[in-house]
Amino acid sequence: MAADLQTRYLTASDTWRAHRKGCEPCTSLDAGQHCPAGAPLREQFVRLQDAYLTHLRRT
Repeated sequence: MAADLQTRYLTASDTWRAHRKGCEPCTSLDAGQHCPAGAPLREQFVRLQDAYLTHLRRT
């Protein structure tokens, strides 16, 4: 499970960063001001990052 979680986390990170590079609202420093396409990408990245870091702390 850990390897799968890590893979999903890294994929979400790559996807979010790729989107953010070309999206003005998503590059803004104002928290919560993401475009409709970017908001779910960021949410998925944050959720998977939290899950992965929690897993690392428990092992």
